[in-house]
Order: sequence, then C-alpha cells, then structure tokens
Amino acid sequence: MTAPVFVVDELAVGGSVVVLDGPEGRHAVSVKRLRPGEDVVLTDGRGHWAAGVVEATEGKDRLIVGGLDGVHEEPAPAPRITVVQALPKGDRGELAVETMTEVGVDAIVPWSASRCITQWKGERGVKALGKWRATAREAGKQSRRVRFPEVADAATTKQVADLLAGADFAAVLHETGEQPLATADLPAEGEIVLVVGPEGGVSPEELQLFAEAGAKPYVLGPTVLRTSTAGVAAAALLLGRTGRWG
Repeated sequence: MTAPVFVVDELAVGGSVVVLDGPEGRHAVSVKRLRPGEDVVLTDGRGHWAAGVVEATEGKDRLIVGGLDGVHEEPAPAPRITVVQALPKGDRGELAVETMTEVGVDAIVPWSASRCITQWKGERGVKALGKWRATAREAGKQSRRVRFPEVADAATTKQVADLLAGADFAAVLHETGEQPLATADLPAEGEIVLVVGPEGGVSPEELQLFAEAGAKPYVLGPTVLRTSTAGVAAAALLLGRTGRWG
C-alpha cells in the first residue's frame, strides 16, 4: 500500500461514497491535508481494504471518498509471528509496540514477568493496555498495513507457557542460549512465538517453565539490547528468514 490508510469500523462498499468523520476525518483533512483527486485506502484493520479517491472535504473533519473499487482481503501472513513482550518502564512499551507493528509483527502479548519493574494493576493496567492498542492502530496506519497486529490482554507467566506449548516454533531471547536465532530451524507455516524478557532478564523459574513448554533459549548476537528494541530486532530477523521480507 502506498496511499495513506484510514480506518473504518465496518468496510462495506455498498454506496457510491464513504464519509470519514470524527478523529479519522479530522486527521485526513486537518493533519494530512488531503485534497480532491488524491488516493486513499480504507481498511477495517483486519485485512479487508478498499482503494478510493478523495472527492471532497467538508469543514475540518469530514472527508468524502468515492471511486471505491470493491472490498479486497489481504491473506493472513505465514508463518504468524507473535512477540511476548515483558512490560518495560515508562513509554518504552509503546515504543516497542510501534516499531514491532512497523516491521510486521502479527500479535503482541504484554507479559507481567516477575522481574518487571512496571506492573499493570487495576485502572492503570486498563489505561496502559489501551495505549498499547491505540499505538498499534496508529502505527499500522502509518506503515500502510491493512491487517493490524492484535494486542492481547496482559498475560501471566503460566498463560505465556500455554501459548508457547501450542506454537510451531517457540523461543526465548536469553543469554544462556547456545544457538543464534539466525540459525534456528523455522517453520514455513503455523505459529512462531518469541519471548522478550524485561530489563532484569527472565528468571530461572520462568526459563524452566518455558523450557517445559517447548521453548528453547536463543541469542541474537554479541550485544545486549533493551527489552524495547530486542523484539523488533528479532522480529526483523524472523521476517527475513521466513521469506515474509523479500
């Protein structure tokens, strides 16, 4: 996709035009400053999309889109890549979500690891999860995706282990790994699940539980990356090795 992407709740091209209003319309008219004749893409963020042309703008927050060519569906990519991201400090979680969305991760699972300084509890957790999901949506639009990554509810260590047990390839980024992720035998289909620990590292107890679920420890390289960047680097490597990039 090269044209700017905008989200609609339900993508059904039944009429001659679609009106974008509210935040999406405001962004298109007042921020992107789109004008009649420019191409746009409308999507529901779940793989369905339609190409159209700006016909008119109204005020500061209404965009009229016509010339719609029908609804298309982008196939789900294979293998599917899920990153389990331990909760970083401050706004580094949103940074991780933003960049993983841009590179093409399919799902992100926030993980409350035992060594996480940040813990999502009560209203704070609800607000933080909302920020992660909003970030994935905006980054999906920015990177011209029509299938945005799913951001799951925060998972416990037991829930992460269950997720790893059902994967076709399960890995934990950890310094005890004897094999580089770059040389791992990856599946062509199915689900890849990658665990990124917190700044304090994955605890021995967590590592043991994940091993029992079938996840091996791997290293990326000789340097140590922050938790907010390790997932991005690893995902880029996996995307290239599985043929999804290229």
